[in-house]
Amino acid sequence: MEFGPDVTLNEPAFIHDTVRIYGKATIHKDASLWPYAVLRAEFHEIEIGACTNIQDFVMIHVGSSTPTRIGAYCSITHHCTIHGATIGDNCLIGINATIMDGCVIGDNCTVAGGAFLPENTVVPDNSVVMGMPGKVKRTDNGWVKNRFNAFIYHQNALGYAEGNHRAWTGENFSQAANAELKRLTEAFAAMTAGAE
Repeated sequence: MEFGPDVTLNEPAFIHDTVRIYGKATIHKDASLWPYAVLRAEFHEIEIGACTNIQDFVMIHVGSSTPTRIGAYCSITHHCTIHGATIGDNCLIGINATIMDGCVIGDNCTVAGGAFLPENTVVPDNSVVMGMPGKVKRTDNGWVKNRFNAFIYHQNALGYAEGNHRAWTGENFSQAANAELKRLTEAFAAMTAGAE
């Protein structure tokens, strides 16, 4: 698979052969790009963080005055449009959500499926966003569940890279997922101890 000279691949876990990347883009370690995702950066740039998954039919473009930067351990789910926005670490962007130019989404956030975030929307860390236009509906630190979702997709990416399209089946996967969920839950508890 070949992309242009301004595309940097820093050891992603998996890029499907239908993915299209044009212009300047950096894909970091263990990230995965799934069927028919399209990334275009004719100016500015696109950056995809470590262990982030860009799922099927996602469209990522730059804004007129803003790059697109997506943090680590994020899930950008099926049919999302991300247009010149910045998304923090450990976020989940729900199916068919649209995030427009100049939006800034903090860490550990969840954007509900179908939400539309108009230009320059700012979302604080640990927020749940819903609606059209998207508004913060409540505070909820999504660190555990969003990193776990990224782990699940990383395991799938490793499977797909080896031609295994059923990586989520079997006892080995169940054990690995349970162990990772336990590890994340304990790590989160340690991080937040005494924060209240």
